[in-house]
Amino acid sequence: MPQLIVLPHVELCPEGAVIEAKPGETICDTLLANGVEIEHACEKSCACTTCHVIVREGFNSMEASTEEEDDLLDKAWGLEPQSRLSCQARINGEDLVIEIPKYTINMVKEGH
Repeated sequence: MPQLIVLPHVELCPEGAVIEAKPGETICDTLLANGVEIEHACEKSCACTTCHVIVREGFNSMEASTEEEDDLLDKAWGLEPQSRLSCQARINGEDLVIEIPKYTINMVKEGH
C-alpha cells in the first residue's frame, strides 16, 4: 500500500505525517480521513485553490491534471511546477511526499 508523506506544516501538521494511502483516493480525502484538516472551501468540487499542495516526490506517478485544474492552479499562492489541487489528485501505487503551502488565497477560515 502506498504512503502519503506529509512534510511538517506549522498549523495543520506540525510534526509531519506518514499515512497509509489507498490507491484511487484523492490526496485531500486521505488527509482529511487521517486528521490533517486541509482547507477545501469549495467542498472538493474543483472550484477554488484552498487545497493546493506541492508534490515533492512521486509527482509523475499520478494522472495528469485536467485543464480545469490547471486554470485554477494559476491562481494558487506559491504555485510550483509540481502543484496540484489535492481534491483532484488521486494516489496511485507509488509513495507521495507532499508539502502543504503556508498560505492560501482563502480570505476567511472557519474557526479562526
